[in-house]
Amino acid sequence: MSETPATTRPPEPDFSAITTAELIAYRDAENRFRASGAARTVLGEPDPGAAIVWQEIELPGRDLPVRVHRPATAGDGEAAIRTALPLVIHVHGGSFVGTAAQCDWANSHIAAGLPALVVSVEHRLLAPGSPLANAADDGWDVLQHVVRHAARWGADPARAAVFGESCGALISALTALRAREAGLELRAQVLVNPAVDVSGTMYDHPSIAEYANSPTGNLPQLRLFQRLAVPPGTDGRALSPLYADDLSGLAPALVVVPTQDAVADHGRRYAERLRAAGTPVRLSEYPGAKHAFLTLPGVEPQAGAARAEILAFLRAALAK
Repeated sequence: MSETPATTRPPEPDFSAITTAELIAYRDAENRFRASGAARTVLGEPDPGAAIVWQEIELPGRDLPVRVHRPATAGDGEAAIRTALPLVIHVHGGSFVGTAAQCDWANSHIAAGLPALVVSVEHRLLAPGSPLANAADDGWDVLQHVVRHAARWGADPARAAVFGESCGALISALTALRAREAGLELRAQVLVNPAVDVSGTMYDHPSIAEYANSPTGNLPQLRLFQRLAVPPGTDGRALSPLYADDLSGLAPALVVVPTQDAVADHGRRYAERLRAAGTPVRLSEYPGAKHAFLTLPGVEPQAGAARAEILAFLRAALAK
């Protein structure tokens, strides 16, 4: 994938009545904006100490783009192979809209600051015919692929973590569960404003009612997210980490919760369940911060503090 020229942001549609054609047109225009230079005043400037490139990964039945961030001093070819960098598999948020490019600010600073190899998954977006199960497979398959070919990527497979925001945090949490079942040991999971309940109880959490009309994560968006994620006939609990039968033996977790967020209680309850299962967890709340705050450093003053906390957590977890 190539860089997108500057563009203007499209108007937000009526999510309660959007058609499939309107959804696809909106997300294409919105993602062009998020990948453009014009968006950087809101999304933040990448760290100049990181090199950022798009790559294609060949997965079973599909090729998937990933956005790769690595320390600029790591170089390419043999130099990169000799550098056993810790690995962070990142999954962007947005569910039915979003691109890995919108997370360059945080991911590039993590890549340069740890240093680490950060591979951000351009997962299949939710749409009719493309449910959450597809996106969850993308996160898991990319982790397996990079770990399996770690030497080629210049990564240390024994020092791997998953990291995501919103729907990306949901995918990351599901990936951590699959890694445990497969015997793939992760060092850490970082879940930022995670939406970890797509079952029938998704809207029963108090924060949903309190912030249902917030600019980000509002109720029509959440209803569209759930409808696309778990089509009729799908077991929403099976794709809801909050209802996993066993949360023991998982990678230590940092759960980051902005308090002015409709899904804030999703993160709080998940942290409680992890702790009760014996999985080490740190719940970190950011008072006054809104849903997508980590990806909006240009307008959310607490994004910098959250990024610093995530970097410190990963540095400790991924140390040799």
